[in-house]
Amino acid sequence: VQLQASGGGVVQDGGSLRLSCAVSGLTSDYYAIAWFRQAPGKEREGVSWITSAGTIPDYVESVKGRFTVSKDNVKNTFYLQMNNLKPEDSAIYYCVYDRSYSSLRFGVGPFGSWGQGTLVTVSS
Repeated sequence: VQLQASGGGVVQDGGSLRLSCAVSGLTSDYYAIAWFRQAPGKEREGVSWITSAGTIPDYVESVKGRFTVSKDNVKNTFYLQMNNLKPEDSAIYYCVYDRSYSSLRFGVGPFGSWGQGTLVTVSS
């Protein structure tokens, strides 16, 4: 499975960005996608999770109410809409594939595939 992430950039505090993750090479209709992020000097953390059916969206507490994960079934692309961005959201964001939603949700790796990462910088 190949993941192509895009959409990162530089925005001001309070701004918005939409990250995309195009998925290809699938051999099953049942899988899950997560967004992870890693800031310099910090541990990697899971940010959002969703199933291949576009169900069970979930978020880390720090982004609830600001981020929305979704799927375009026609394009087989997942999105992370990020609103009201804060400087602490600055990080490299990765989309991650696995056949198990629970493995992604509870951080039980190794995971099936990682995208190449896209950098989000929020200036204050």
